[in-house]
Amino acid sequence: MRYAIPALAAAALLALGATTAAIAQSTGYIGPSTAPKAAAQGAYSGPSAVPLNTVKQLLDTGHDDQHARLQGRIVSHDGGERYTFEDATGRITVEIDNEEFPVGQAVSAESRVELVGELDKGLRKTEFEVDRVNLLP
Repeated sequence: MRYAIPALAAAALLALGATTAAIAQSTGYIGPSTAPKAAAQGAYSGPSAVPLNTVKQLLDTGHDDQHARLQGRIVSHDGGERYTFEDATGRITVEIDNEEFPVGQAVSAESRVELVGELDKGLRKTEFEVDRVNLLP
């Protein structure tokens, strides 16, 4: 009888893992992708003191660790946490953790979004690390 509890606990953990995996695939970015979809968590969506920039401004004059907001579209999922973001001035690679997508709201390649984060500018690559994704009307 002393082995019944660990077996029940293991079964409960397996069931929880399956449920979590099913939830993880129910929302998030739904546009072009080579990787599976994932879930997201909610976040603050009110006014921000972080300046609104364009992709061109960030690429031309941005500095490493600069906080910024971008408005445009996520046009493709490039695998893992990498996406391509586009506004009227250009494109930039963005890194978005699954939990940064709005909960219960699908984000497609046609969705207008605001990305809040910081520029990661190095010698060999420049990308925007996203702290939050907000859907725009």
